[in-house]
Amino acid sequence: MEQTTQQAQLPVLECRALQKNYGNVPALNAVSFIVGYGRVLGLLGPNGSGKTTLLKLAAGLLVPTAGEIFVAGWRPGVESKRVISYLPDRDYLDDDMTVYSTCRLFSDFYPEFDASLAQAMARDLGVDPRKRFKSLSKGNREKLQLIFVMSRRASLYLLDEPIAGVDPATRDYILQMIIANRQPNATVIISTHLIQDVEQILDDVLFIKQGNVALYNSAENVRRANGKSVDEVFREVYAYHAPFMTQGGGTGYVS
Repeated sequence: MEQTTQQAQLPVLECRALQKNYGNVPALNAVSFIVGYGRVLGLLGPNGSGKTTLLKLAAGLLVPTAGEIFVAGWRPGVESKRVISYLPDRDYLDDDMTVYSTCRLFSDFYPEFDASLAQAMARDLGVDPRKRFKSLSKGNREKLQLIFVMSRRASLYLLDEPIAGVDPATRDYILQMIIANRQPNATVIISTHLIQDVEQILDDVLFIKQGNVALYNSAENVRRANGKSVDEVFREVYAYHAPFMTQGGGTGYVS
């Protein structure tokens, strides 16, 4: 769906006092932040910190307990899902399908899906598009899952742990693919706890801790203000509960 001029001027993602509970257990606690277009944002935190919940809320797979969330000006729904491309944190490939059959399926569901791009990237991997997924290695399955997601012409890519469980060489390939294949001016949100591996490609970082935003700033500001890498700051914040500095403030809009 085409965005109006007014929508194009809105943030690609905005959370306003967003809360999500599972029963009586809070997963997100009144989280508020804004993300602009054209950014690569690291959604960083240990397992269980609320990262997956936040991405699922943005993708429209969960409903907030309280607060609001907007994607390109829309509440999660039919319109927002047309501008989001979402990679879940688990294998979604059907063992009996192939690259060709999955491309047909994605083309049926997503008018903005570029099947020729997906097939070209699969060939670059050396994967026969007629081969069933059950015959592929774990590394190639991980790459193909990301290929299908990045072959959509989206405004917001939500990637949940795209490099978890794969070898270092595969991680490098995946990160290069993310940067090379996102749409112009699109934003990518990468959820991970493997900070050292992704830090080189991040524009901004959002630390989430026990359902709260602990830090939100540009990666460069975090490095400059603390005199350390983002990975080093992350280890201090989560391992030792140490105080940290956030030049320009810890939460809010990162331009």
